Amino acid sequence: MRADIVATAEAIKESVGLLRRHLDWDVSVKRLAELNALAESNDLWNDPDKAQKVMQERNALDARMTALTTINRDLADNLELAELAEAEDDAATLDEAAKALVETRAKAERLQLEALLSGEADANDTYLEVHAGAGGTESQDWALMLMRMYTRWAERRGFKVEVVEESEGEEAGIKSATLLIKGHNAYGWLKTEAGVHRLVRISPFDSNARRHTSFASATVYPVIDDKIDIQINDSDVRIDTMRSGGAGGQHVNKTESAVRLVHNPTGVMVVSQGSRSQHANRAVAWQMLRAKLYERELKIREEAAAADFASKTDIGWGHQIRSYVLQPYQLVKDLRTGKTSGVPSDVLDGDLDGFMEATLAMRAYGTKAGDTEDVE
Repeated sequence: MRADIVATAEAIKESVGLLRRHLDWDVSVKRLAELNALAESNDLWNDPDKAQKVMQERNALDARMTALTTINRDLADNLELAELAEAEDDAATLDEAAKALVETRAKAERLQLEALLSGEADANDTYLEVHAGAGGTESQDWALMLMRMYTRWAERRGFKVEVVEESEGEEAGIKSATLLIKGHNAYGWLKTEAGVHRLVRISPFDSNARRHTSFASATVYPVIDDKIDIQINDSDVRIDTMRSGGAGGQHVNKTESAVRLVHNPTGVMVVSQGSRSQHANRAVAWQMLRAKLYERELKIREEAAAADFASKTDIGWGHQIRSYVLQPYQLVKDLRTGKTSGVPSDVLDGDLDGFMEATLAMRAYGTKAGDTEDVE
């Protein structure tokens, strides 16, 4: 059979295999049967909330299984058509089968991507925090570069970015910042970026032009909507007000408009200072706290991936998820998946999709990472 047809068919089979494993096909068949039985029960709608959840799960699972079955059928049908066309030396029909297989492959790849972003909160907007590690000006400048990188990534996708909190560095850069990124699947994509990021470069702040290593961390947690109920006891939360830091005009700096909330049982802390109104900042801070506590529960239930744990550890050696080397050579390397790029300038300008996709695939399918030896 023609080489292009064979290659396309093999790619489709690989995608189908990954999707079946991600879906856990046998378990899904049993679960769909259970949901169908529940949907046909006369008592289901006695509890409207439960009924809605059952129908949503049933429809979503049925749609994924139907799509995968359709891809399998299209693959078989077009391979059979190609075999008949070759036997009859029918070039036009063979080209038609090859084109149909390419379309089927595109459908499989789209379904595969959707499967990677099928987590409970993946479709939601997200908060992203950047914190400078130890190292003063070097790390604070690196934290600002990371903040810009994620802002550029979001802009490339047409997402909206709002600065919720920003603490400027003493000489340059930032000590910390919190971004609110709004867009479909914002959390699903950015959750792969949680962890410590390492930069190696000739320092622009060193008069002797020596090479420096800097660290900064990214923490990601989803914006939660009305469908997710997070209960917080007011007595468990300490509320502090303070003057907003950084630029913002005389009014912002002279009034205690910034709000910090500390959840005493967990130690989770959030700060909001994006508005001149203390009332508005308080509302945003409560929303952020609910989101952070929800993300914490997600990690517990999902047993947390190594990258998620990295964001909770020291910002330094041994905990990084990715290295960005600008000198003596040019290389960005993800230490979880082995994914690399030889053009750091593009990555720092927001070209992150390849790294995100590799991490999602590793989490979803258990794909083995490449050589994760550290880069100097």
